[in-house]
Amino acid sequence: MDTIPAILRAAAERYGDHPAYVQDGRTLSYAGLLTEVRELARRYVGHGLAAGERVVVWGPNSIEWVLAALATTYAGATLIPANSRYTGHEVAELVDRTGATTVMVADGFLGRQQFEELRAASEIVSVRVLGNLADLTLDHRGEERHVREATAEEVEARADAVSPDDVADILFTSGTTGRPKGAMSAHRQSIGVARAWADLGGVTADDRYLVINPFFHSFGYKIGIIVGLLTGATLYPVATFDLDETMRIIENERITLLPGAPTIFQSLLAAPGRSDHDLSSVRLAVTGAAVVPVVLIERMRAAAPEGLAIEHVVTAFGMTEAVVVTMCREDDSAETVATTCGRAVPGMETRIDAPAGEEGELLVRGDNVMLGYLDDPAATAEAIDEDGWLHTGDVGTLDEHGNLRITDRLKDMYISGGFNVYPAEVEQALLRMDGINDVAVVGVPDERMGEIGKAYVVLAEGVDLTAEDVIAFAKERLANFKAPRLVERIDVLPRNLSGKVLKNELRN
Repeated sequence: MDTIPAILRAAAERYGDHPAYVQDGRTLSYAGLLTEVRELARRYVGHGLAAGERVVVWGPNSIEWVLAALATTYAGATLIPANSRYTGHEVAELVDRTGATTVMVADGFLGRQQFEELRAASEIVSVRVLGNLADLTLDHRGEERHVREATAEEVEARADAVSPDDVADILFTSGTTGRPKGAMSAHRQSIGVARAWADLGGVTADDRYLVINPFFHSFGYKIGIIVGLLTGATLYPVATFDLDETMRIIENERITLLPGAPTIFQSLLAAPGRSDHDLSSVRLAVTGAAVVPVVLIERMRAAAPEGLAIEHVVTAFGMTEAVVVTMCREDDSAETVATTCGRAVPGMETRIDAPAGEEGELLVRGDNVMLGYLDDPAATAEAIDEDGWLHTGDVGTLDEHGNLRITDRLKDMYISGGFNVYPAEVEQALLRMDGINDVAVVGVPDERMGEIGKAYVVLAEGVDLTAEDVIAFAKERLANFKAPRLVERIDVLPRNLSGKVLKNELRN
């Protein structure tokens, strides 16, 4: 049965003592994972958590995060991951919007006092704050509460009662253009998308999977934790991304799977100490974003020391509302991987809302499209039409084989002198200029042209390019109306933890 408790039990039965998680010298087997999840779920129930209630988990990637999340669904509740960088006020708003009754907190992460932040920010007296992901003795006021002893049989009955159609999780969108919305997924959907990704990636129990993507994001939770349960792969959670530590883990643990946002691989390619580490164990790297720089894929595949020498690099496209929509296959050509996001994964279909061969909005339909937005039927109806097509807001094309090429986001397009300009195309061109490490282009008002392009560039260390240099390079490779008219140097582009550039911040 496609429920998270069921696949957790199956993983423990099938993989037993095989390592499920390794972090900071601690190893937890699949059998041990089930034992600890059952115990934490029993404590949840003993603290009054009812089936169908909602649990917020607020912390960085860790074995404790996994236990808290899996115990939530094992007890028949719904998981709500919170961004590990959120403030107490932001988590309090999340609790308020979702009606969550329990919050699991990794107190002390990054030197902060999250528990105190939440208590100071929240006036919701019904919330049960459960301390440092394992401390179940405090209520919202920090006072000790009566705890009843729930039985193991009670917990197993809760897990048995979970249905594939029950809401397993509510993941909030990144909110780069407005208030985040909660995308609801059923157990069968969270499992289905993880199974499709694992099958296409050929993931097995022999794989050692470095999980840099945050667990609070769908790519860390569903394409990390749930993929592990389905395949028996060993997961290595990373709480914060550190270049030297990442390279050390890859080398020492012989990591074979390395999914990540484009910025992760850009950082690895630019790392001063990369040649001192043997990274050859990585058999598969998966990256994705609205638009992935072609030059990045080329350099990931290129032989060391210029590249990372990863044999299989595939690109994928996804979003919170559907997690993984398209993905390249391992046997796809280098050109296909470098220039497209692959074809629809099993159970999903794609089409472009435009005449054949022309650019238009990407529409998605299939088993893994979200159930809808939490408490927002209007937004759900706007996003998913009567025929079940999810309107993504991304512009792209499909080739004759069904491979998707994302051009840009609808909201990022601007009109200059009457012509549509897609910033991603300009960014792809500028990233081929020696000395530019990162770039983002936005449209800004102009009295004569309506809007013109402004490029924010991050230069490599020791490089000194002028605005004129950058504009001249663009004009050699792009139509005149596409070339940016303004250039500003910036130390780092503002991004959310999913790797998306926060272009609203740049526009403002």
